[in-house]
Amino acid sequence: MDNIKSKIPYDVSGQDASGDENAVSFVEAEACAWGDTHQDIIDMRRLGKKQEFKRNFSFLSTLGFVSIYMATWEFVLVSLSVGLINGGFAGLFWMFIVTVICYSTIVASLAEMESMAPTSGGQYHWVSEFAPPKYQKWLSYASGWMPTLGWLASVSSSTFVVTTLIETMIDVTQTDFGFPNWQYTLIMLAFLVITIFMNTWGAKVLPMLETVSLVGHLAGFVVTFIALWVLCPRNSAEDVFVKVVNSGGWSNAGTSCLISQVTVMYCNLGSDSVVHISEEVEDASLVVPRCMWWSYVLNVMLGILMLIAMLFGIGNLEDALNSTAPYLNLFKNTGSTGMALTLSIILFLLILSGNITALATASRELWAFSRDRGFPFSRWISRMNYKQNIPFNSVYLTSVATGALCLINLGSTLGFNIVVSLSLLGLLSTYMLSIGCVLLKRIKGEPLPHARWSLGRFGLPINAFAFFYSGFVLVFSCFPTEVPVTVQTANWAPVVWVGVIILAFVVYVVHGKKHYTAPVSFVEGRREAGGELQST
Repeated sequence: MDNIKSKIPYDVSGQDASGDENAVSFVEAEACAWGDTHQDIIDMRRLGKKQEFKRNFSFLSTLGFVSIYMATWEFVLVSLSVGLINGGFAGLFWMFIVTVICYSTIVASLAEMESMAPTSGGQYHWVSEFAPPKYQKWLSYASGWMPTLGWLASVSSSTFVVTTLIETMIDVTQTDFGFPNWQYTLIMLAFLVITIFMNTWGAKVLPMLETVSLVGHLAGFVVTFIALWVLCPRNSAEDVFVKVVNSGGWSNAGTSCLISQVTVMYCNLGSDSVVHISEEVEDASLVVPRCMWWSYVLNVMLGILMLIAMLFGIGNLEDALNSTAPYLNLFKNTGSTGMALTLSIILFLLILSGNITALATASRELWAFSRDRGFPFSRWISRMNYKQNIPFNSVYLTSVATGALCLINLGSTLGFNIVVSLSLLGLLSTYMLSIGCVLLKRIKGEPLPHARWSLGRFGLPINAFAFFYSGFVLVFSCFPTEVPVTVQTANWAPVVWVGVIILAFVVYVVHGKKHYTAPVSFVEGRREAGGELQST
């Protein structure tokens, strides 16, 4: 313990590393070297956490971090076209509009909780602090497991998408080209190695890379939108905005459209990714929620414009449905092989940049949960390299777990897709839990921590809508894309989700019940009643 303390430049309790009492001015002077503002010191003291990261993310690099992770307009092209089977052009367009409006309440609710408790733990900390006391520990533990598995699945999924883009770029000039599974998997692992390097030995340039990625995200949109709008022949406005098509075999178009919202949700996930680098952001309790909200607004606007360009330019609906990569049809509709290749390269570079962000998010969440002894071998996982400002063990373990998921693709692409489908259910379930805890406190009239980014008097209705909407989407996330259902078309995500819950319960009984300390135990007030500042 003493050896570790000596490496930490200050203690948020108002003591220096040697344990001597000092004036707050001394603590702040030491903190300046790590980029902390006075508010950061206050926040970390209230949360009972020691500052272990240098705060090297500014507003712009933080905005870039979350924006490139969301990558809404990029994933509108890459994955949203799959949703055309339920609703067609018009159904997908209107469900996109409705879904992003509804989902904004979830983003706003999460942003306010982040302002109350700006910690890398995110949802599991919020559940611990805001849940009824008798349920705090085990609900918090479940909320730590679900996003961890969800973020791991997200990293694997985005690695798969990047590899698919390599295949697509070759397909521009060599029609019907395809990698065998073993090549696909090797390429996925190669990209994973790149993301590992950028999150370890290249981590010092990560804030700068996120700023560059933000510029690329905006510039790439401008180039792609103009190219598609100017060069592609256009479908009629009636097809795009009026004709709803039910190609999924459902009994009515309404059900078909509601199922397509799951694909829309996938394109807009990720606002909370930045929560897990909270302890690396200057003035986190204000900057992070602002970046969460404004990156969502920015990405949604770009996503709507790109969706319009895609629906007008993608060509015949049947051709799009029958294509393995509908966005390639769209790019080829520009009439230029060179332009199709250029647009594919732009997508590839931006989503690859998002992969780096995804690994950073997943590793920080794993590190934070291990700091509270949530996993076996937590002391090893949460070990920090203060010189490099990186939790190396957490990054490596996250990468190994992601690589293991990628290896599933060697045996079965279906098996791989089943595992990575956990992402949406895993994250939505923790959104619902954490928002529900805050909603319950508001209904009971119980006090909440001060939030510099606050929903104010609209907090209760926004939280209530976000809670019930999360549950609503969870239900439709369990539906298959089409009927009748086969082994290939079945939605296996609920099975994996339940399996993870069972696994979390088993580990809780064996390990967590004895070793896991819910974060609320360290929060100021509870700590003063008999606890201590948490150390690693």
